[in-house]
Amino acid sequence: MLLCGWLVLVSGCEPKKTSVPAAATHTVVDDLGRKVTLPVQPKRIMGLDASMTEMLYAVADTATIVARTQHCDYPKAVLSKPVVNNYPMDYERLLTLRPQVVFATEGIISAEVAAQVQKMGIPVYFQAYDSVADVLRGLQTLGRLLKREQTAQAVLDTLRQKLQSLAVSPSPAKERPKVLAVIWHDPIYVFGRNTIFTDKLRYLGADNAVPEVFAQQSPALTREYILQLDPDVLVGGSFAEFEKSFFSLYPELRRIKAYRNKRIYPVTDDLMSRPSPRVVESIAELKRVIW
Repeated sequence: MLLCGWLVLVSGCEPKKTSVPAAATHTVVDDLGRKVTLPVQPKRIMGLDASMTEMLYAVADTATIVARTQHCDYPKAVLSKPVVNNYPMDYERLLTLRPQVVFATEGIISAEVAAQVQKMGIPVYFQAYDSVADVLRGLQTLGRLLKREQTAQAVLDTLRQKLQSLAVSPSPAKERPKVLAVIWHDPIYVFGRNTIFTDKLRYLGADNAVPEVFAQQSPALTREYILQLDPDVLVGGSFAEFEKSFFSLYPELRRIKAYRNKRIYPVTDDLMSRPSPRVVESIAELKRVIW
């Protein structure tokens, strides 16, 4: 006791109680119109799907990203992060990693999963991407929410320059190629009209062979319907792969232009299916096969 008293006298100060201030928060509205309360500058974040993880890696301080899902594999640096399964959702694992906010993509993470995560005290912020412009806007929004505005702007400037260099303006006298993207063979699922795929083609002076909007973004099409569409280009696998696993099932579809002209091409699945900053790479890949 004498020693403690002497230390207080020598230091010239008395012991004080300390407390950790609560993180400042603000309420924002996500792309689904949901009000979400987030830390003003979150220090522990996570993307609940591969697309969102790529978005975060483009903008965020990567040290703040605490985990990835089992599907997240880009960029390679993400592979060093702990894994939280998102299908089915591993709520217990998510809770142990204590993210202050998780980001999700509409259509990949369900409303039910988001509600359960929020019950655990972890806010969920959704972004929605129906166009290339939506991806760019999403990056800008993440920059603002994560206090990384300058980083986000630099990424946006680079992407916009690349988009400008890729744009194709075909001659008015020339028909826009009709492109059908097959994502499953039995039944035949394709990227529908109301998808980012359609907008990618717009940059290239091409068009989605599916002219109408279905309730599902990836509708199942009948053989009769595809014969009517008669696409100029088919993407989703090589000619040999389609011959073996697609046209052997549907031999009558060998009458479409894409087959007769051997305009059937493989494309990178991740680039096609993930709305992310790599949307520009996807457009460049489509440009190579269409033109």
